[in-house]
Formats: sequence, C-alpha cells, structure tokens
Amino acid sequence: MSFRAIAVAVLAGSALACSSADPTFSLKSATVDDVYWCPGGARDAGYDLHATVVAHNGTARAVAIVAATAEMKLTSVRGSWLERVGDRYDAGAKVAPTAIAANSTSTLTVTIPSACTSGRWGPHASSSGSYVVTVRLVTSAGAHSINAANPHQILAA
Repeated sequence: MSFRAIAVAVLAGSALACSSADPTFSLKSATVDDVYWCPGGARDAGYDLHATVVAHNGTARAVAIVAATAEMKLTSVRGSWLERVGDRYDAGAKVAPTAIAANSTSTLTVTIPSACTSGRWGPHASSSGSYVVTVRLVTSAGAHSINAANPHQILAA
C-alpha cells in the first residue's frame, strides 16, 4: 500500500470519528419562567418556578436522574428588596422524566419551589429582583449543571 493510500485511509477514518455521535451525557440548554408576579400582601408565599432542560444521552445505556437541585442567585434589584445582590438560594427540585434512554435527547421538566414577599399593590413604585437559575442534576452518568439562558424575575409591590 502506498503512502498516499494510507494517508487517504487515515483521513477518511478521522472524518468518520469526528462525525460520530457524542458518546457522553450532557445538558444542552435550559430556560426558566420569565416572570412571577408576587401577590399583593404576600408573605413567604410559595410558588413553583418551572425550568425546561434539554439533556442528551450519547451513551449506550439509559441514564437515571438520581437527584435534582436548583440555585437562584440574585443578580439585580429595582426598588426595595429583602435580599442583596449576590445572595443565593438553594432549593430542592423535582424532575421528569427521571431517566433518559440510550442514544437519545430528552426535554426535562424541572419544578423548583420558591417563595416571595410583597407589600400591597397600589400607587407606589413596585420592586423587582432578577435571578440567574442554575439547575443541578446528579445522574448515573455523574453530576451535571447548567445555567438557564434567561433570568427569572420576581415582581412585587
């Protein structure tokens, strides 16, 4: 076999290797509810924040999701707010489905418990806080995390 034939075979093999499926588990993208309007007069009123996470399983086995958590980090405030910019809130989370089939991509629904406090709505200026939300999953393929592409904003009186 000539040098040229060997080089062509190596290049063809390299091209095939580069175009093959991703053999790992990964989180590809995430979004969260844009806005939550805190009810007037609420005090630590619970609500569910919803996240959507796209997960890709390029492995030959199903990947189980063992645990899910989320972190909300306050990044900006307008008006009066109980927390300071930079404060973090860790929450447990529920995720569905709890397994991703081998060699597939799945959209996960993550429900994150949160709460808000608000004065009474009225003629005075309202306030708001914007949060970066990070979803963390512990899976049979290891621990993974992803930041939502959009912030979550809480609007209050």
